[in-house]
Amino acid sequence: MSDVRTPDLFEANRRQRLVDRAPLATRMRPRTLDELVGHHAVVGPGSLLRRAIEADRLSSLILWGPPGAGKTTLARIVAASTKAHFAAVSAVTSGVADLRTAIREATDRLGMNGDRTVLFIDEIHRFNKAQQDAILPFVEDGTVILIGATTENPSFEVNAPLLSRSRVVVLNPLGDEEIKTVVTRALVDAERGLGREHLLLADDALALLVNLANGDARFALNTLEFAASGVGYGETPTITADLVREAAQRRAATYDKAGDGHFDAISALHKTLRGSDPDAALYWLARMLERGDDPLYVARRLVRFASEDVGLAAPDALPLAMAAQQAVHFLGMPEGALALAELAVFLALAPKSNAVYRGYGAARDDVAATRNDPVPLHLRNAPTATMREAGFGQGYRYAHDHEGGVVAQQNLPANLAGRRYYSPTDRGFEEELGRRFERIRAVYASAVDPSP
Repeated sequence: MSDVRTPDLFEANRRQRLVDRAPLATRMRPRTLDELVGHHAVVGPGSLLRRAIEADRLSSLILWGPPGAGKTTLARIVAASTKAHFAAVSAVTSGVADLRTAIREATDRLGMNGDRTVLFIDEIHRFNKAQQDAILPFVEDGTVILIGATTENPSFEVNAPLLSRSRVVVLNPLGDEEIKTVVTRALVDAERGLGREHLLLADDALALLVNLANGDARFALNTLEFAASGVGYGETPTITADLVREAAQRRAATYDKAGDGHFDAISALHKTLRGSDPDAALYWLARMLERGDDPLYVARRLVRFASEDVGLAAPDALPLAMAAQQAVHFLGMPEGALALAELAVFLALAPKSNAVYRGYGAARDDVAATRNDPVPLHLRNAPTATMREAGFGQGYRYAHDHEGGVVAQQNLPANLAGRRYYSPTDRGFEEELGRRFERIRAVYASAVDPSP
């Protein structure tokens, strides 16, 4: 008998070695929907998507969720469940040529054998518009069933025509108990996990690992595997909290300063400032700065907040915001963070008014919606005789010549006479402005004919 192995056997051995040497997170990847941890609302028993997968009646999907939530895992489970051919492309390493090859093969497969193709595109948001457009006709005519995975909001990162032909499935981060389940499974699984090593995981080590994972199963398993490599020999080899801390080095990254996390965090900061919660404001500020956001970007947003949401209720907010921006520019980081923290607390506790913001918006709407009549003649300068003869400046009433510096005259175009844009609140300094404004309005109301 010949001991020469066939190429197929070589390939089988190669694949088995890859499986054996794969990271723990890859080896422990769930193979069926029943093994999948979490996402019960999406693929739990009786859910619409699960029924579609089990019946092999899939439509195109966009899987949207943070790293480690199970997007690729779910795609692979679909691959194992469907009778269709499964083709995978990574937008990180592939281009239009790879897409065309995959689609050409799918077209040939459909034409020759009638076989459908599920085209899985990992990190689909990394494909540009042209690359996404190349897929559209083949999704539209049914040549391929698309499954795209993305960590970014598909509303912004996936072309609208492609998005309209797909169902968006939101996969949320795993909960702490679900991460515990993933970790304990890996510890006891002797076939794919660490079960043959008979390791113990200290309670405080498990709690720390779950806390650091931030719902990312891949991070939890990678950290567990690295920590396990440092366990000494003995009767009860134990993974300690110190080993987990050393293996992790840092918390799982759930924040991308150029992605959804960035925009979600600045939205949270703005809304907690508006809600007058200095504690939450400090937290979201720290989360942005410590995760690498540009401090000058944060400063710009706080300057905007000072004028949009504090306004004239606390007129010193805007100068303080500009001072904080200058401090950050002058000091840099990390020292500049304290200037932003001081500003955030001040803005959170300051009285709030968006009266100027609303007033400007109403005036802007009138500029867009109404006829832009010429400036009234009495409000125009008249530096030449010709202009004076044309009536420029005629009838203008000089405010300093009138009691209180207030004079009633028509200062808007005639078609907008009487329009009011600014309505002061009773908060902070704006309460005093409101009383002053009422006196001014009384002067205007007392005039029989406020026009010149």
